[in-house]
Amino acid sequence: MADTTAPYQPRTSGNRNKRLALVLSVLVAGMVGLAFAAVPLYQIFCSVTGYGGTTQVATDNPKGVIAREMKVRFDVNVDHGLPWTVKPAASITDQIGRVDTVNYIATNNSDRPITGQAIFNVVPDQAGLYFNKIECFCFTEQTLQPGETVEMPIVFFVDPDIAENRELNTIKEITLSYTFYASDSEGS
Repeated sequence: MADTTAPYQPRTSGNRNKRLALVLSVLVAGMVGLAFAAVPLYQIFCSVTGYGGTTQVATDNPKGVIAREMKVRFDVNVDHGLPWTVKPAASITDQIGRVDTVNYIATNNSDRPITGQAIFNVVPDQAGLYFNKIECFCFTEQTLQPGETVEMPIVFFVDPDIAENRELNTIKEITLSYTFYASDSEGS
């Protein structure tokens, strides 16, 4: 009896090439999408975990005040491309949980309006999870007119839950540091 089945024929190289091209295109598109999503996802991660000294945002302190004191030191750096002079707030020592207000003072040394923005960091990094800002000039861009000097307030508290973190038991000082730079917005 004769064999009536068709002999096996492997896929043509044209079909394999099309499938490979499709797979590679999907892979490239996925990688580009992840590249664009990486920064917002990292910011969300840092915001939630306090990773890298990222502070928290709060509306008030519902947990109260504890007896342990913490010194908060303020630091400032100004990018060379921003013609401002910024003076940091004086250090304060207060009970953990107490809501405090301090002011940075900024002066525009140029003869034109300049818009600036501040980025911040907390040291030690692990303390960022417990450092809560209620109000901060860093939440928005700031435009200073020529020669204008302004007070830039920060309303904050250190979360009493910091006392439960064994890694931070010996910490007696937190540094809040701002770096000011010129914004790309109009007025810069």
